[in-house]
Amino acid sequence: MDTDTGQGTSTPAQDGTPAPDRFPAQDRFAAGAQYIAGRLRPGTSGRHQAVVDPATGETVYTYELAGPADVDAAVAAAGAAFPGWSGATPGERSDALHRLAEVLAGRAEEFAQAESLQCGKPLRLTREFDVPGTVDNAAFFAGAARHLQGTSAGEYSGDHTSYVRREPIGVVGSIAPWNYPLQMAAWKILPAIAAGNTIVLKPAEITPLTSLLFAEAAKEAGIPDGVINIVSGAGRDAGEHLVGHPDVVMTSFTGSTGVGKRVAEIATRTVKRVHLELGGKAPFVVFDDADLEAAVHGAVAGSLINSGQDCTAATRAYVQRPLYDAFVAQVAALMETVRLGDPFHDGTDLGPLISHVHRDRVAAFVERARGYATIVTGGETPRGDGAYYPPTLIADAAQDSEAVQAEIFGPVLVVLPFDTDDDGIALANDTPYGLAASAWSRDVYRTGRATREIKAGCVWINDHIPIISEMPHGGYKASGSGKDMSAYSFEEYTQVKHVMYDNTAVARKDWHRTIFGDR
Repeated sequence: MDTDTGQGTSTPAQDGTPAPDRFPAQDRFAAGAQYIAGRLRPGTSGRHQAVVDPATGETVYTYELAGPADVDAAVAAAGAAFPGWSGATPGERSDALHRLAEVLAGRAEEFAQAESLQCGKPLRLTREFDVPGTVDNAAFFAGAARHLQGTSAGEYSGDHTSYVRREPIGVVGSIAPWNYPLQMAAWKILPAIAAGNTIVLKPAEITPLTSLLFAEAAKEAGIPDGVINIVSGAGRDAGEHLVGHPDVVMTSFTGSTGVGKRVAEIATRTVKRVHLELGGKAPFVVFDDADLEAAVHGAVAGSLINSGQDCTAATRAYVQRPLYDAFVAQVAALMETVRLGDPFHDGTDLGPLISHVHRDRVAAFVERARGYATIVTGGETPRGDGAYYPPTLIADAAQDSEAVQAEIFGPVLVVLPFDTDDDGIALANDTPYGLAASAWSRDVYRTGRATREIKAGCVWINDHIPIISEMPHGGYKASGSGKDMSAYSFEEYTQVKHVMYDNTAVARKDWHRTIFGDR
């Protein structure tokens, strides 16, 4: 396996051409990593946070973390901006979001480099997936802002006309994770503001850069100050204060199921609306009539996307016995061709994990699996300064083992055999999670059954991972509740109000007899 982990700021690529310079984070955000009421400012916690390039281990940005006072200021700014923004017409909000999409597209390379720097994602991934997906989300919600529709007016009682208003709910306090900082910021911000809300977003403290760029782009697009605010702080300080803030009416959280439970607990104290997109352990079910080559390529790509740091990544491959041995051999062979390297080199397929701490966590899962399973390929930590970990395939694990049941969140795929179709679907459902899944077969009846019976918010057929702005994203069971993206997301960010008009102009209604009797 190629493990070129070049360490310089502009090292030669594998084809001899220089890699792009790293994003100049320290200079770019010298004023601070809090974006409140339209300007950057330092935090007030008295504690500092390093943003580390996981490809080199070098600190690329240091800033003062947000404390409760910064959260209070951001919530106040959002509250002050709410009357004007919620009072804007859908067309005005739509126009602003169209301009935002244009600004994002015009600054695409800046966003791609900042995202690759803080996350270790290959520049190919940020240029072709993270940034275009974010631009498309902005364009989608620009259109969706004009379509906040309710039930058609009608005389449902006979004597009254009823209709439904869909109204913004107020100040939203959202928390985004470190694995897709830019896209998750967009998934939180765009539906909220398209519906007329204002927002305070807390990105993960180790990956604040693209959230700050996003807020600046919104200002450039003409979105008023205070509509979008960013507080870069630790979860126990800024995050918990934001979720529990009495002036925040809704919280949207993406992250682990364990932390999601804590968010829900805090939010219930002030009876907030809660949207949770949590962990996953996506099954990848291969029936015996599947296109083996397609399934093998889908499994490798689906398990390694973003170095496996994706809650929808393929993590559990269940393969019907006639294909099992060939699938294991071919997946291992294909994994061994994947090139680890500098994220800024064009020839890199897989970058590092987000941090050395997380890399060691993933490696520990694999080391423990050696005691009860077979490491078919991978499983050895490369030497060097970066937080790299190779594509790893595990076989011969039991269904109730840690490797099968726990969310490893790294480039690790576990493969198990199954006999009957009933077995395959039952095994797919046999974890606490239900975010995403895929089924592979040429038989439409088999795949139709899989879409009905696999308990997951998204079931792909003969593919794994693609998402689109027009369709909802969200899970079953311990994977959370509510939807990101699509028009369904407005269910999270709007208040539904029933309005009823009397049509009779009669002072004494028939139902008054229940109170006044014969009077």
